Amino acid sequence: MSWTTSDARDVTDSKSRSPGGLSKLGEPGCCGNALESAPRLLSFSSLFSFSGAAVAVLLASALSGCSQGPAAPESERTTAAQEVGVIELQPSPLAVFRELPGRIAPTRIAEVRARVSGIIDRRNFEQGSDVKKGEVLYEIDAKPFQIELDAAEAALSKANAVLDQESQNEKRKEALAPSGAISPAQLEMAVAAFRQAEADVAAREADVARARLNLEYTRIRAPISGRIGRALVTEGALVGQSEPTHVATIQQLDPIYADFTQSATELSQLRRELETGALEHGTTARVRLILDDGEVCAHDGKLLFSDTTVDPGTGQVTLRGEFPNPKLSLLPGMYVRVQIEQGVDPDALAVPQQAVRRNDKGGSEVFVVREDNRAKVTQVRLGRAIEDRWLILDGVKPGDRVIVEGFQKFESGDRVNPKPWRDEGRPGEELPRAAGADASASTR
Repeated sequence: MSWTTSDARDVTDSKSRSPGGLSKLGEPGCCGNALESAPRLLSFSSLFSFSGAAVAVLLASALSGCSQGPAAPESERTTAAQEVGVIELQPSPLAVFRELPGRIAPTRIAEVRARVSGIIDRRNFEQGSDVKKGEVLYEIDAKPFQIELDAAEAALSKANAVLDQESQNEKRKEALAPSGAISPAQLEMAVAAFRQAEADVAAREADVARARLNLEYTRIRAPISGRIGRALVTEGALVGQSEPTHVATIQQLDPIYADFTQSATELSQLRRELETGALEHGTTARVRLILDDGEVCAHDGKLLFSDTTVDPGTGQVTLRGEFPNPKLSLLPGMYVRVQIEQGVDPDALAVPQQAVRRNDKGGSEVFVVREDNRAKVTQVRLGRAIEDRWLILDGVKPGDRVIVEGFQKFESGDRVNPKPWRDEGRPGEELPRAAGADASASTR
């Protein structure tokens, strides 16, 4: 209210001072009056509007001045060539390995059984320990068998006495026969009695040998050397009552077997490749074990045989390898993977598996560095996987530089800076170098 009255009063005063009312700005003498009256003509709200507009203009001028500067050079706005790891393909002999599933098996296994019936008196081995052939493992109560042996020996003594008597009787009758003192029939009976006495002695000797053998069987011995498992019977147990009782198991673990299987189709393909010369026979069939946790066994083995029959249910052929096991770390029943060298490719072109990419159609492709150091996508046909590499059958040629590392830095057609790539997973081993990579990089 007070602000409106003041403004009205100012306007009235200005009218009274100006002849003819309000003067125009362009007329003489109007400027001084107009300028003098201008501060009074501005209201409080008009002052704030004017101040805000002025601040906005000043800020816009400052920002436009800051944003203006020297333009970036054209070379800086251009994307620089990205460094990538490459290998230069060179044909080289490459061993062809097959990785097959298998199980560890002992070279010898013996189920120790009681061969006579009786009560176990004593166990003489530590469970899980190594035992030698012939070592006494159990002792069965031997008293009944000792009695049988004594009885058999007594029967043998009696038979020997009868034999002596029949021998003397036969000699006397032979002496009386020429004089006719005895008939021929009596002589024949004397000779027959003597021979029966000899046979009886032989039978009694066999009974003694059987009783002595049964007495020996009361001491259950290790049939082979190896590692014995847990005890299956304890002291006081009756064994061998109706059948031989299984009392323990011994397994020979050094060396050890690995039984593994391979499909008959792969074996047929391998034979064809060897016959056509695509693969060459290696000097020895190297076999390596890979444990369930991925650890490679320190000792290589040898292939013993390949089975001559195919399992009709699975179409698999069984193979067996033999491996040293000095620390007895390989135990029967363990699951392993077996790498077996089945030939050598004399002119193989192989790339690390990380260099191969899959396209939308499911095909395989690699990035190849052209002569102008631009990346190009190339379709390839893959062969078998050999360890951590892919064997390439078609699509590239010797001398091509294949990108192995740095795919996220470029697209097909971009310029790249190729550098030789070293496989960090193989200490001391470097894949074929890109011989022209350093030279081409230095010329740029």
